[in-house]
Amino acid sequence: MVELLGLSFGWLLIVFGVVLLIIETLNPGFFIAVPGTVMIILGILLVIGVDVFNSPYGVVVGVAIAIIASIVTILIYRRINPGDQSPTTISRDSLIGREGPVIKKVVPGSIAGKVLIAGQEWSARSEEGDIPQGKTVRVVRSEGVHIVVIEVKQDGSI
Repeated sequence: MVELLGLSFGWLLIVFGVVLLIIETLNPGFFIAVPGTVMIILGILLVIGVDVFNSPYGVVVGVAIAIIASIVTILIYRRINPGDQSPTTISRDSLIGREGPVIKKVVPGSIAGKVLIAGQEWSARSEEGDIPQGKTVRVVRSEGVHIVVIEVKQDGSI
């Protein structure tokens, strides 16, 4: 077996695998936990005496364990972060018809007004008249970098 700095190749695989897992923990999303886990398991096999590189039996065992480790790691990732939730992308045009509160007074001639629509703050101007903070507005269109809103009355009318 290859020796480097007094360590067997198995121990080097274990150490490198642990480093990859630490990197994944500090910067999630690189998806290097799978190769890190595989390296740790292959390293353990080498340390306990299973020659995964030179014997046919070792290659089969090593590949099987690597595949199982990969599948288990991927399943853990899915459990931690379910993929059935698609990321939310909101554009100004997709806001048309949505309602939300005014958080900074909205006036017709200025985009200094702010409204909270779909959980995000948007620059807004009113189509007609001033709309004070706390009132509910509905988005009627988008223009450039802002949206245009109208006040929604208490009874739901415009």
